[in-house]
Amino acid sequence: MGREEFLSHYGFRKAQSYVLVHQGREYDSKAIAGVAHKWAQGEALPADGFSGGKDHAAAWLRGLGFTVKEVKNPDWVWDEVILACDLVASNGWHQLDADDQKVQELSELLQLLPFHGEDVRGEKFRNRSNVARKTADIATGHPDHEGRAAKGGATDRRVLREFLERPEEMAQAARLIRAQLATGEALAGTPADGEPDEEYEAPEGRLLMRRHQARERDRKLRKRKIDSVLGKGGTLACEVCGFDYQAVYGERGAGYVECHHVVPLHVAGEGTTKLADLALICANCHRMIHRKAPWPTPAELREAVEGRRGTGSGGAG
Repeated sequence: MGREEFLSHYGFRKAQSYVLVHQGREYDSKAIAGVAHKWAQGEALPADGFSGGKDHAAAWLRGLGFTVKEVKNPDWVWDEVILACDLVASNGWHQLDADDQKVQELSELLQLLPFHGEDVRGEKFRNRSNVARKTADIATGHPDHEGRAAKGGATDRRVLREFLERPEEMAQAARLIRAQLATGEALAGTPADGEPDEEYEAPEGRLLMRRHQARERDRKLRKRKIDSVLGKGGTLACEVCGFDYQAVYGERGAGYVECHHVVPLHVAGEGTTKLADLALICANCHRMIHRKAPWPTPAELREAVEGRRGTGSGGAG
């Protein structure tokens, strides 16, 4: 029938957000999904009878094994904005033009990040113009900017706030992300490879959190820390709240405790880890430390827990 006649016949418009890619050609994903319903259920779905969004028709088609990509490029994630914000900060909090060599370099760097698959990358994915526009979003969002602010997103504002509150830490985070890309470490896995959720993004970013988690899960390092504590006659009780897995769960909990880097990667940078840099804590306290920036140390969280116990505001464990 051809695209125009097909869409007109079944009452659909051209895809605005997602297209189905099949044998090198692109098709309007919502129209395909709605009309496919006719062959499965005897009646095509009308355009206003369902959603073509990422959680509906697009997700259904992907679930069937089809490649569905976004017509518009995906939103910028935390790590990408860290790099863009670092560039704007180095430029005196002024936006950069698309023909600036630094914008070209950042464009090439962003295309190496593993957060967005090829199926959702449009032809203009993180190109010079796109990167320059992001620097404008950030620069005009700065509190010292005079004039109208560009239309930036919530992530832009949050990262900018982090840079203003802790500039040295955030600049270090940007350097570490670049270092991981330079060595290829960032490309060793995929976003789904243990990617942290939104709560884990501040301030170091997904790549550094993933590496931080990997270092914490180093079995040899964790075992050495546990052996060191037990060898000195200590117990594996949480250093924050005192929870002891063996005392509560018996044999099932024997020898279990989580291991936490006291100094986060965005502060510590690269280097070897000493046993003194590690703390043994329970899963609850571990989650509370990582929940949002700035991260409290185990000692700081313990002080907060003991303070609430003292006022009778609640228990721990």
